[in-house]
Formats: sequence, structure tokens, C-alpha cells
Amino acid sequence: MASTFDVSSASRSAAGGIASFFSAIRRAFIAYARWLDSITWMRFFLLSVLAIIVTGILSELPPFNLPWGQDRTEIRTGQGDGKRDNVSIGKDGIHIEGVKRDGKSYSISIDESGVHITPNGPAAPEAVPSVPSPPAPPASVVPPPPAPPPPGLSVTPKEGVTIELPKNATTDEIKQAIEDAQAKLEEKIAEAQNEVEEAIADAKPKVRTIRAFRLGDHMVGWMMLWIFFSIIVKIMAAGRFKAEAQAVQATEIAESEALKRQVVEARMAAMQAQVEPHFLFNTLASIDHLIETDPARASTMQKNLIALLRASMPTMREANARGTRDLGRELAVIRPYLEILKVRMEERLRTDVRVPDGLLSADFPPMMLQGLVENAIKHGLEPKAEGGTLTVSAEIVHGKLAVTVADTGLGFGKAPTAGTGIGLNNIRERLQLLYGSKASLTVAENPGGGTAVTITVPYTMHHHQGEAA
Repeated sequence: MASTFDVSSASRSAAGGIASFFSAIRRAFIAYARWLDSITWMRFFLLSVLAIIVTGILSELPPFNLPWGQDRTEIRTGQGDGKRDNVSIGKDGIHIEGVKRDGKSYSISIDESGVHITPNGPAAPEAVPSVPSPPAPPASVVPPPPAPPPPGLSVTPKEGVTIELPKNATTDEIKQAIEDAQAKLEEKIAEAQNEVEEAIADAKPKVRTIRAFRLGDHMVGWMMLWIFFSIIVKIMAAGRFKAEAQAVQATEIAESEALKRQVVEARMAAMQAQVEPHFLFNTLASIDHLIETDPARASTMQKNLIALLRASMPTMREANARGTRDLGRELAVIRPYLEILKVRMEERLRTDVRVPDGLLSADFPPMMLQGLVENAIKHGLEPKAEGGTLTVSAEIVHGKLAVTVADTGLGFGKAPTAGTGIGLNNIRERLQLLYGSKASLTVAENPGGGTAVTITVPYTMHHHQGEAA
């Protein structure tokens, strides 16, 4: 039982070790592929050339140039049967294979200890090639006299070509027979010359030197193979890692934008969750004062404050969920706010709201218009002794909704109460998160004096589903 457990444990350990080994190879390959993808092709080729040069230098240095074994010279001599003896000459001596004597084959070794002859088995009988003697040139044949030769004449030249002539052969027939015999003789001469050349070539020994194995002899080839493999990996990895990098980058950007959106939305939610404390306290103090001096105006201010709170609070969560609500809802907050300020500032504040009814249902981000109005009064009109006029207008410009808050106050950044512009920066950030480059906030001088701030957003109609609840 214990031995079985030990064997199974050893098997699992071996399997785990193999898995870890291949996992390490995979990680190393991915790391190498990522590095190849990170460098340019120009740098890759420069590094490849440098690697080939360094490899060529190292291949001629120890230990890469040290031989594994011994260099030897192999001599192959011709035999009568067309086969060759193998003669190897090395530092350990001389070795001859295939020596044939008396129908047997022998191996002969000559070294420091002497001569060693080892029989290999019966050998095929040796055949000596017959080399014909070069034939003599064809003799000149003189045509016989016109008289016909005797019947059955047979002429055999020295070259061994027989000419057969029929009875009563004519002179032309004799000439033709002699020409045919001469052609056959030339063919035999050519065949004999070929046989002689083959025999001479077979008799020449062939020598070749066989070097011992050296690691350096193959290093440059292996490096070239590795460079070719790296080119394939770089080509294949380029598209994959680029897509992965783009996906990771897109995810990071999305997470960053979501975080920014959450921060800005939390900031806007804090603004929506409460009416500015000093404004609320000042309004309540003004109502308390007017109750004693002018009850009618106190009642008007109280009604406007109630309208402002009613317009601001119920839809705050809906606006946060969608990011926008219609322009009519924003104006429902602005109008009572301006009425309260008009009671406080009396004739020093004049207002003009010029928004067409057709644009009241257009989408518009919450709290932005109120922020612009508060800035215009706090930093433009209130510090001015004689006050001025506040104008809220909306129009369609190049297919987009442009809402402008203009005042005839002291001008942008000129009042002692001028802020740091954080409020406008918050509005720009929120516009960027909601619309990207499709929305903008611009600050310009009002032609009548003061400042004009314009918010431009894409023009879309607002849907009221669920708001009644």
C-alpha cells in the first residue's frame, strides 16, 4: 500500500515538474515575442547583423573551435569489380577496408602496435576488365578490276570486320560494302576508347578529408535559423499584441473616464443636494425682514423660494442617472431664483429670459445653467453699484443648442469677488465627459459691457418617460 502511494506521488511530482517546465518555456516565449514586437524592424535587423558577426567571432574561439574526435583522410581506390577500397588515415593510424585476396575480404589496421588483419567474409571474385588494343586505322581498299569476282568471294580485313559479297558483285556493291565495314570499325574503336577511359578513372584513388565535429562550425548556421524564426514570431506577434495593447488601453481609458465621471457627478450631486447655504439663509433673513416691513413682498419671496426648492430637489436623482434633463426644467429653477434676487436687489437687477417654447424640451445638463447665472450675479452684477441686466437666451447654431448667460456687469475677472474659475472648469469637465468634443463652453465680452458665457451641446429632444413618477 505504501509503495503504491509512493509511486503515484512520484508520478504526480514528475508530471507537475514537466508541466512547470513547459509553463516556464511558454512564459519565456511570450516575453521574447513581446520584446520582438516592442522594437522596430530597423533595430531588429541591426541586432541580427551584430549577432551574426559576434557568433562568427566566437565560433573561432575556445571552447567552440575544439574538435570532438579526430580529423581523418579517406582514400578510395578502384577494384576490378567496380567497387572501391576505403582507406582512412588519422591520428590513430591507417585503416583499409575491402581488401580482397583468394576470394575473401579483409580489413587492415596499421597503428603504433603493429599491423592488424581482420577477415570480413567471402568476397566476390575479381573481374579484370578486358581492354582491347587500339585498332589499326582502316586500310585503303583499291577497287578490283571491272571483271566480276569469283562466286562466293569473302574478304576479312585485319581489323576483324568481315565483308560478305554476293556472286557477280559489281564495283559499286564492293565499294558500298567496304564503307559499311569501315563505319562498323569506327564504332568499335569508340567503344574501346570509352572502356579504356573508364578503367583509368576507376583506377585513380579518390581522397577526401573528414573533419571532426566542432561546435563553432555550425554556430553561424544556427544563428541564421534563429533569426529566421524570430522574423516569423515578430510578424505573427505584431497583430496579436497590438490588439491586446489597444484593448488594455481602451479598458484603462474607459475606467479613467468612468472614474472622472463619478467624481464630477458626485460633485454635481453635492451641488444639487443642497441650495447654497448663504443664499438660503440670506433669503430667509430677507423674508423675515419683509414680513414686518412689506408682507406682500415677503409672501412673493417665500413663494419663489418654495418654487425654487420644488424645481431643484425632486428630479436631482433622475438627472444624475441620465446626465441630462430638458431645458424647461432648468429654467424652472432659474426663474424663481432670479425673482428672489430681484426682491433683494430691487431695481439694481433686471432680467430677460429669451428661450423659444420649441427649445424647452431640448436636452440640457442639469445645474450648469444655474451655475452660470450665479456666477454672473455674484461676480458681475452684485459688485456693480448700479447693477445691470441679466439675459438668458437659447438658439440653434449649426445644428447644436447654444444657451447663453450674458450680463452687463463689471466684466470677467474684474470684480473684487472674482473667483478662481473652478466652477467653469467643473462645467467644462462635465461637458467633456458627457459629450466629448461635441460640446463646448466659451467666455466672451458682452457687446453691451460685462460677460457672455455660452454652453453649446448637441441638439436632441428630451424624453419624459418616468419623470412624472
